[in-house]
Amino acid sequence: MRLKIMLAAICLGGVLHTSAQATGEAQRTALRQNPYRELPLGAIKAQGWLKEMLVRQKTGATGQLDRLYPSVMGNRNGWLGGDGDQWERGPYWLDGLLPLAYLLDDKELIAKTKPWVEWAIKSQQPDGYFGPSKDYGPEPGVQRDNSRDWWPKMVMLKVLKQYYSATGDQRVIKLMTNYFRYQLKELPSKPLDNWTFWAKYRGGDNLMLVYWLYNITGDNFLLELGDLLHKQTFDYTTAFLDRKLLATQGSIHCVNLAQGFKEPMIYYQRHPEQKYLDAIQTGFADLRKFNGMAHGLYGGDETLHGNNPTQGSEFCSAVEMMFSLESMLEITGQVSFADHLEKIAFNALPAQASDDFLTRQYFQQANQVMATHKMRNFETNHDGTDVCYGLLTGFPCCTANMHQGWPKFAQNLWYTTADSGLAALVYAASDVKTVINGKPVSFKEETNYPFNEEVRFVFNTAKKSTVTFPLHLRIPAWCKSATIKVNGENWSQPEGNQVVKISRTWKDGDVVELTLPMHIYRNTWEENAISVERGPLVYALKIGESTKLVKNPGHPNNYGGPEFYEVRPTTPWNYGLIQTDRQKMEEQYQFEKKAIVATYPWNLDNAPVQIKTKARRIPSWQLYNEMAGPLPFSITYRFESAAEEEDIVLVPYGCTNLRISQFPVVNRR
Repeated sequence: MRLKIMLAAICLGGVLHTSAQATGEAQRTALRQNPYRELPLGAIKAQGWLKEMLVRQKTGATGQLDRLYPSVMGNRNGWLGGDGDQWERGPYWLDGLLPLAYLLDDKELIAKTKPWVEWAIKSQQPDGYFGPSKDYGPEPGVQRDNSRDWWPKMVMLKVLKQYYSATGDQRVIKLMTNYFRYQLKELPSKPLDNWTFWAKYRGGDNLMLVYWLYNITGDNFLLELGDLLHKQTFDYTTAFLDRKLLATQGSIHCVNLAQGFKEPMIYYQRHPEQKYLDAIQTGFADLRKFNGMAHGLYGGDETLHGNNPTQGSEFCSAVEMMFSLESMLEITGQVSFADHLEKIAFNALPAQASDDFLTRQYFQQANQVMATHKMRNFETNHDGTDVCYGLLTGFPCCTANMHQGWPKFAQNLWYTTADSGLAALVYAASDVKTVINGKPVSFKEETNYPFNEEVRFVFNTAKKSTVTFPLHLRIPAWCKSATIKVNGENWSQPEGNQVVKISRTWKDGDVVELTLPMHIYRNTWEENAISVERGPLVYALKIGESTKLVKNPGHPNNYGGPEFYEVRPTTPWNYGLIQTDRQKMEEQYQFEKKAIVATYPWNLDNAPVQIKTKARRIPSWQLYNEMAGPLPFSITYRFESAAEEEDIVLVPYGCTNLRISQFPVVNRR
C-alpha cells in the first residue's frame, strides 16, 4: 500500500513548490509505510521563545561563524575550493545554518549558504564523486590522504537534502543519484572504514539519505546500496541486543553512539523485522541504566563513561541524539522518542550554550558546581577547558556542529501523516502552512510549553470553506490524563503515552485546546540519588554564579582559544533532599510560576517556573578537583547531615550554568 503524500503548494523563499517535490510523490512500496513525513523546510515557522532562540543563533555564532572561526572561513575552506578544512567543519556548520536561514526566511543567511551549496553541486566529477579532493587537513595547507573519506560527504548530503526541501532544486537529485552510483561501485573495495573509522559508525546518516532519494526516484540500485551500507556500518542491532556495548565503559565514542542509534530503525524501513525495534528499545533501556543522567543524555566524555553525574556529556551528542530521535519518531510515531527529544531539548540543550549563543561548553555535567579551567576525571581533557564557556573550549567539532539543535527541533514540530492529515508530536509556539485536499490550510500553535500546560491550536482556511482531515496530537507518557476541547466543548480526556487523532471537518477559526496536566515526580539515578521533575522539565538547585573572563595562558598551542569564561558558585551547593513519600511530593515541593514567560526564558533571572522545598546540607560532601565530590549514597542509616533544614529553590535545568540536578537523599529526623 502506498503512502499518499499531499500536494502542498507552499511559497518558500520565493519558490513555489509542493511537498511532493520536497519529500517524494509517495513512500514507495519497497520501503515500509511510515506514519509521518516531514514538511518542506520553511512550512513551519517558530514563534515565541523558540523563535527567539533561532534569532539569537542568527546574531550569535551560527550567523557569524565564518567570521569567528578560521576553519570555516570561506577564503580557505576546502568546501569552497580552498586549501583549508576538507573534512567536517564546514558541512557541520551548514547543517545548522541552512535550516536556520530558511526557517527565519532570512535573506542574509540564505546568501551565506548559497556559495557552499553551489560549490558542492558543481564539484561533482564524471565518476560521481563530489566534494574536496586536494588532500588537505583541518589546518590550511596541511596535507593528508583522506580527502575522499566517506564521512564528511554524509554531512553535506544532509545539507543538500534540506536545501532541496526548501527550494526543490533538481540538481540535488542528480548529484545524489550520481554520487550513490559512485558509492555502489567503490564501497566494495573502499568500505566505510577505508580512510577513517567515523563513517563506519555513522553510516546510518548515509543510509537515511539513500532511502530518502529512493522515495523520490524509485531507482532500484539504491536498495542494493542500502543493503551494502547497512552491512558495512557497525552492527548496532546485534550490539544492543547482546547488551554488552552499553554496559561497558569506553566501548564506543559518545557522538558515534548518538548518530548510530537510529541506524537499525532506518534499515527497518526496508526490512521491517521485529529485531530492529527490539534493539532500539533495549539500547535505550541499557543506555539509561548504565550511563543515563537526568538531563536526557549520558556519560560520554569522548567514549561511554558511566552515570556518575560529574562525568561529561558532549554538545555534539546532544544535537546528534536529538536528530536521531527526530528521525525515529517520523518512522514509528513512538511517543517515547518524542518524550526523550523534549527532555534533551528543554534541559541539556539550552544549558550548554550561552544566552547570546557565542560561547558553549564542550562537556556539561548533570551536577556542575564549578565551570573552571581545570583537568577533571574525563576520559579526554583538552587542556582543562572542557566545561568552560568559550567558542573553542574543549575540541572544536562542537563549535561547528552545535547549530543544528534548535533549527531541526523547530522543523520537527509538525508532520504530514499517512492518513492525509497533520500531526503535532512535539510542542512549541509555531505556525504551519500546507495544502490539504487542494485547499490551503494553516494552524497557529499558541503556547508557553514546557513552562505551561496549555497548548492552543487555531485553524485557518478560506472563509466559508471546510476541509476534512485528521489532526494527530501526542499525549506524553508523564501526563496521567490530558484534556482536549474543540471549540470550547470537551472532546476527550485521553491517558498519557499515546497519539490521539481528531478526525473532523474543519472550518476557519476552529480552536483545539490541549491541556497536559503536569505533576511533580522523581527519578532515581547513580547512588540512589534523585532528580525532581515536572512534565518534561528537570529541576536543579539554583546556585549563585560569578562569571569571569579568562585569558588562556596556553594560547595558541593549547586548546580553548584565546579566552573563555569560568563560572564559580557564590552560594552553597552540597544539599541533600529530605526523604519524602511519593504521595506527599506535591506537599513537600511547592511549585510556583510567573505570570508572564519572558521572550528568552533560559537563565536564572528569567526562569518562568520554580519549585521551593526543604533540604539539609551534607558537610562531608565537598569539592574534589573543582567538581562536586563523590556522591553520598542516599538514605544511609544515620547518615551525616546538618541538623537544620534550609529553604532551597529549584529552577529548570536549562536555566542554569551551575547546578545540582541529581540529589542525595537524607533521612527524616
